[in-house]
Amino acid sequence: MTAARTGRLIALLLLGVTVVAGFLMLTATGAHAAGVVQPTAPATPTAPSTGDFSVSVNGPDGTPSSAVVTLIGITLLSVAPALMLMMTSFTKIFVVLAMTRNALALQSIPPNQVLAGLALFLSLFVMAPVLGHINDDALQPYLAGHLDFNQAVEIGTKPLRAFMLHQTREEDVALITRAAGQDNPKSMADVPMTTVIPAFVISELRSAFIIGFVIFIPFLVIDLVVSAALMSMGMMMLPPVMISLPFKILLFVLVDGWGLIIKSLIESYHVV
Repeated sequence: MTAARTGRLIALLLLGVTVVAGFLMLTATGAHAAGVVQPTAPATPTAPSTGDFSVSVNGPDGTPSSAVVTLIGITLLSVAPALMLMMTSFTKIFVVLAMTRNALALQSIPPNQVLAGLALFLSLFVMAPVLGHINDDALQPYLAGHLDFNQAVEIGTKPLRAFMLHQTREEDVALITRAAGQDNPKSMADVPMTTVIPAFVISELRSAFIIGFVIFIPFLVIDLVVSAALMSMGMMMLPPVMISLPFKILLFVLVDGWGLIIKSLIESYHVV
């Protein structure tokens, strides 16, 4: 009886273990089957974005934004030397002052920095009415939001253009027009700025050389007199410049040379 009970218990245990093992196997198989991810069809590609980008030039009150004003200021500073040389009276004034120094036979006195500074402030004095018109008619209305950028440029170039045309010879305008292969304009008002600027520079250089020639004449006479005197005394080895230089400086100081030259340069420009 004992052996029979023991056999039954062992059989029941084996049956229970078998049932539990089978249940675990079924659970693992179902979980593995549920964890499998079925492949999906690829998504249809969408059209690429156009990447629209916009910049607001004016602020909320209609005035130009500070970024735009800063950009315009930096641009003007980068091209300021070219504008000053090609569109103002600086070129003529500086050339005349440099030729005056050469007529005196002074190679580095006054230095180039002094001549350039004097020419710069004289140019500002001569161009003051033109700059005032540009500021009042174009710059301030643009900063106040009453004009857009294109209108401000168009209005601001009118007084500068009138100043340059007033100092430009028609022969120089015709020269640049023929060199560019363009038709002759009906009037000076129809001349484009690309023609006005080089014609203005050529006219300024011509006027500067004429003034320089007139300045050279009295100093040339002094050199000739001194050279003849040295030749008559047999002092051929002595450089005439050493003797004529003090007389040149004395003559230049007595007639107030710098004042006469600066006054003549300013009066050569007519305020427009």
